[in-house]
Amino acid sequence: MNMDIPSSPPRWKLPGMTVAGIMTIAGMSQAGLAQENATEFPIAAQMYTLRDFGELEEQLAAVRRSGIQAIETVGTQDVTAEELDALLEANELEVVSSHVPLDDLRHRLDETVAFNRAVGNDTLTLPYLDEQARPTDAEGWQALGRELGDIASRLRDEDFRLAYHNHDFEMEVFEDKTALEHMLDAAGPELLVELDVAWVARGGLDPAEYVTRLDDRLFAVHAKDNAPQGTAEEEAGFATLGQGVLEWDTLLPAIDRAGVEWYIIEHDMPLDAEAVIAEGHDFLRDELSSLQGD
Repeated sequence: MNMDIPSSPPRWKLPGMTVAGIMTIAGMSQAGLAQENATEFPIAAQMYTLRDFGELEEQLAAVRRSGIQAIETVGTQDVTAEELDALLEANELEVVSSHVPLDDLRHRLDETVAFNRAVGNDTLTLPYLDEQARPTDAEGWQALGRELGDIASRLRDEDFRLAYHNHDFEMEVFEDKTALEHMLDAAGPELLVELDVAWVARGGLDPAEYVTRLDDRLFAVHAKDNAPQGTAEEEAGFATLGQGVLEWDTLLPAIDRAGVEWYIIEHDMPLDAEAVIAEGHDFLRDELSSLQGD
């Protein structure tokens, strides 16, 4: 990550240090570190996963029951900042990012910053481009990148950061680079990445290789799995984390080496949202514990 960008490193991790690298800290035994970090990995839940799980209070309670201590919001979650802050406090949760549509970044940036500052969040993430807003060539992606770079610079002045979340269409290649790479190159280092690894795979690329292209800009990954092709159609072809086809034994070490800050669990169409985040958290916790001990 560009050190000029305002950032607070995750509580469990020192700047520039991978999970495995934590184990080399002088004067601390492996067992002691494992015990200290066993219950607090940088795992969050994307609230879109829980959008149909009752009212917001019920959704946040489900996150807390899962053992997860952080969330990524969808905009304002249709409540005031004061209401959300109270619910966060009641459930001992923090906000690590908010999904903010392009229109809000363009036209309501001050209000968006004020809301998120009030709930303790300093990272805004552009989650999706409507079809009509998607560039169709390299020049278009570069133009969008320059615009987002300008917004990121404005946010930096407010001690905020901007990230971009991909789907599969950003994996289209123009002139030997993916659309996402064209956009990032044009934006400059202040635009970070929230890499949805399941969508990278659906775009025909290897997510473990793709993270190596991000030049220390990996704010977060959307920890999501794909079901075997032709299955789980009622869940849009997605699977509970660790129960699909992505090769996590290869992928998680690559993500860690890329310097990720947060693993954010998401499922686009879960049949049982609480089970998805609870089982996803257990899977990630166990895998990160193993990675830490390697």
